[in-house]
Amino acid sequence: MSDTAPVKKQSVADEAALLPPVDVIEDASGITLYADLPGVTKDKLHLQIEADTLTIEGEIDLEMPGGMEASHAEVSLPRYRRVFTLSKELDAGKVAAEFNQGVLKLSIPKAEHAQPRKVEIRIA
Repeated sequence: MSDTAPVKKQSVADEAALLPPVDVIEDASGITLYADLPGVTKDKLHLQIEADTLTIEGEIDLEMPGGMEASHAEVSLPRYRRVFTLSKELDAGKVAAEFNQGVLKLSIPKAEHAQPRKVEIRIA
């Protein structure tokens, strides 16, 4: 590689990342998504919804105590990243998020037009 060759910077989206395990539960009112993000703190967790795409990103903060160094580490990448395409039936404007002890819980309700509704029957 010569000094004059252009250097391509790697964007955050292109960097290698771990895929966090995720459970998605659907019911009549919407979906609930649980993502396991051990080692991520709330200030290092980033959620983004753009159009119909949900992106979950988190930086892992596993500090070793007292200057110790790990002789073996199974977590070799410093971040998590997972991307989902949201159904048009979901109301992305009403997402509720909770984060507790490394578990992210996202509740995404179904849009009004996709909600089940009861139809009244009249006797003619």
